[in-house]
Amino acid sequence: MSWQIAPTNDLTACFALRHEVFVLEQGVPLTEEQDTLDATATHILASKDGAPIGAARILFNGDTAKVGRVCVVQSARGTGLGAAIIRACIGIAAATPDIRTVKLGAQVNAIGFYEKLGFTGFGPVYNDAGIDHRDMKMELPQ
Repeated sequence: MSWQIAPTNDLTACFALRHEVFVLEQGVPLTEEQDTLDATATHILASKDGAPIGAARILFNGDTAKVGRVCVVQSARGTGLGAAIIRACIGIAAATPDIRTVKLGAQVNAIGFYEKLGFTGFGPVYNDAGIDHRDMKMELPQ
């Protein structure tokens, strides 16, 4: 599968993908899916032949980049796109001055996916929008 992954200002496309995956598929309340952090986040959009198929956002705080709202449409799951989006986010974080750590809150059923990409879990399992999560992190080479 051939796709493009890049930072974007097309929040409409990102929000539409997130709505499809988180609100419609996973039952996350719309009021919890979008938040004020979207205004300052770096948004990542994956597309194939011009059609949006995946998204994520990165929040920068001190020496940490927090990846979140990672989603892939059903038709593109199992293709490696999710891993490519995460690698793109890691690359953006690594290219940002002073960023030393990439963190994310993984849905418990996706912990193995993130471990394969080099993340390590820490802390307890917690509920976020009705879904069990665990924090994970990756230290970037200095």
